[in-house]
Amino acid sequence: MTLIHDCSVESELLAGMRLARRAIGSGELVVIPTDTVYGVAADAFSPAAVQRLLDAKGRERTSPPPVLVPGIPTLDALAVEVPDAVRRLVAEFWPGGLTVILRAQPSLQWDLGETRGTVALRMPDQRIALELLSETGPLAVSSANLSGMPSATTAEGAADMLGDRVAVYLDGGPAGTGYDAIGERPGDTSSTIVDATGVDADGAGVLRIVRAGVISRERIAEVVGEELLQPAGGTSDGDAASDGDAPVGADAPEAGAPAGDAPEAGAPADDAPVAASAGDREGSTAERTDPAAS
Repeated sequence: MTLIHDCSVESELLAGMRLARRAIGSGELVVIPTDTVYGVAADAFSPAAVQRLLDAKGRERTSPPPVLVPGIPTLDALAVEVPDAVRRLVAEFWPGGLTVILRAQPSLQWDLGETRGTVALRMPDQRIALELLSETGPLAVSSANLSGMPSATTAEGAADMLGDRVAVYLDGGPAGTGYDAIGERPGDTSSTIVDATGVDADGAGVLRIVRAGVISRERIAEVVGEELLQPAGGTSDGDAASDGDAPVGADAPEAGAPAGDAPEAGAPADDAPVAASAGDREGSTAERTDPAAS
């Protein structure tokens, strides 16, 4: 029988978080609430755990999960370089509904799947998710659903689909409830995914919006300038394709995930390395639309 920990009850929250930390450390899976959809999480630095996540959802390695991080400083540890434009974006929109795709540090001991050297990162705006991330470090998180099914917006919905494939379920109430400095507030429905692999350290190149979400193109342009954005409606090699794992009206998640998560648990996407061919970019970007990354 699947046990779901009701995190609105202090004793269950403490027990659930303790078991979740233990499960992550043992390479098992945990379902967590995010500000977008429920996500299924695994230790990002354990290849076996990440493969377990993909197997639980019925996904291939061509759909790598996004990575949720506990804070902005983690960017420099996980990415080769962080363009100034990205620093401005995360300063404005993190924690929250922004997923950024960057070139991953080649020295990292992880295997998220066929990412082609990129990683999709997001800092979720959800108290329980952030608390767990602060204790475990970066987590590979994809929407908590079977591939091809709608992303779960409740812990019960996730358990109905994933069952005993997941060791611990943390119930934080209906997904889409984030937290800000003032308190609880309605959350985002899907993250906006921005591919920053086309911008170098000197700021040359363009940012590409892989998936439209809760942060509008206009808001992004206000922060980085219209001249740095790929023209609206424009196309380029490697435009992200939906992996079909994102529920309508939730996170078109799965992208560069990160994708589905392309929700992010958080829901939710895609990778597109700068030097990749058009075909390569399509392959890596497909997952980046996961709702959990969102």
